[in-house]
Amino acid sequence: MKRKLFLRLHAARRMLERDISMTEIEYMIEQGEVIEQYLDDKPFPSRLLLATPHSRPLHVVAADEIESDITQVITAYQPDPDQWDNGFRRRKK
Repeated sequence: MKRKLFLRLHAARRMLERDISMTEIEYMIEQGEVIEQYLDDKPFPSRLLLATPHSRPLHVVAADEIESDITQVITAYQPDPDQWDNGFRRRKK
């Protein structure tokens, strides 16, 4: 069963500002690679995903509601090459 997506207000605003479509978000949730996990996040553990829809690298932070089929999208952005390695999988130190 496909999970339902819920956009947090912050995510919706950032998507508009950064020209990230809902189609890209759906692709990232379904096909993205988990590159970081935030197991202590509240109210649900979250994860950082990397995908390249339309040949553009993007990150999305998402959390699955434990007792439902809902994934909350917390934020989405195009990673800054000054802060991430060449593959956008690891933060530069």
